[in-house]
Amino acid sequence: MENSIKILEPPLTSAGNQKENQAVVNEAGSFKKIFAEANFKIPQVGDIVAGKIIDISRGEIRVDLEGLTTGVVRGRELMEAADDYSDLKVGDEVEATVIESENENGEMELSFRFAGQQKAWHDLIVLKTEGQIIKALITDANKGGLMIKVGKVTGFLPVSQLMPEHYPRVPGGDKNKILERLKSYIGSEFEVKVIDADEAEEKLIVSEKAAWEEKQKDVIASYKVGDVIEGVVTAVTDFGVFVEFGQDKLEGLVHISELAWQRIENPNDFLKVGDKIKAEIINVEGSKIFLSIKKLKDDPWKNISEKYQIGQVVSGKVLKVNPFGLFVELDADIHGLAHISELSSKPISSPTELAKPGDILSFKILSIEPQAHRLGLSLKAAKQAPVAPVENPSEAKPASEVI
Repeated sequence: MENSIKILEPPLTSAGNQKENQAVVNEAGSFKKIFAEANFKIPQVGDIVAGKIIDISRGEIRVDLEGLTTGVVRGRELMEAADDYSDLKVGDEVEATVIESENENGEMELSFRFAGQQKAWHDLIVLKTEGQIIKALITDANKGGLMIKVGKVTGFLPVSQLMPEHYPRVPGGDKNKILERLKSYIGSEFEVKVIDADEAEEKLIVSEKAAWEEKQKDVIASYKVGDVIEGVVTAVTDFGVFVEFGQDKLEGLVHISELAWQRIENPNDFLKVGDKIKAEIINVEGSKIFLSIKKLKDDPWKNISEKYQIGQVVSGKVLKVNPFGLFVELDADIHGLAHISELSSKPISSPTELAKPGDILSFKILSIEPQAHRLGLSLKAAKQAPVAPVENPSEAKPASEVI
């Protein structure tokens, strides 16, 4: 069936009926003109149409489509949407999707099911455009995130889009423990923003973090770099610790490099969950707040010349053995590195041949860089003839000349 309206023109059967037939032709021509002037368009398959219910019978609902034709909703197109359309009555205005231009009875086949889906996706696109915050039901979880449902549309909430409180921080990144934490959210409702909605691909992605940021932006804006906060450690990871602070329970990160002036191998050795700390805000990026504990303490490297000088032989404790050398603690604040090339006069394949963590050894100081917080040590030079401590560091020979 062509999607256009045809006006039938009766043939002129006899001369006696010419006037009557001519009137019919003129009337048909008038209808053609009206439709043409109105730029009338027949609904296509896939279009959403609006109409008024004219009949409700068992398993079928008939709809008058603006006097143009009658549409019928039946079978699964009605039953799968029954919950949303159970209270309909004759005279109600409804919307439906055209799934067939004409059925065996000359009626337009319609679907409430498709109309509901189309409207749901349309609403999601509007929500994405306007950036509104909505609620999503958590229905399942996998290692990448949470399966969610908004209305009747299923979607996905990636782990990276969870707010800080719900982000699964698990020591060591144990995937099974992460999944266990994510599954604990099943049945909960999270406030989210739609960040991607594509009906053609049936893809819905939401972000809890974006909704949280929206609510927190004014609170976060009240803090600035340099502010000192007091908070409680909420999580300890390999890369640093998270601290909750303020009445609005904001969360900041103290990176491992900002915990202390000395080298920290494991944040768990420095702080525990529940510890109360003070820290300085060193950066704010959107909802991310970066903190520093060490900035509230004097930099021990500022006055290092009062303790150590180039050429001095010192005692140090081996903290860690790496393929490229030894990390050595000279005191609680100052650590240094003895490169593998400075461990022995003879070739060695690994520093483990000469030292292990906990060993107390003698080292000669080869270089001191206070601003970079670096101190170079030599194990092999310390084994040579003792060198008297340098009285004036400025007169010391360059590190390359101290062998």
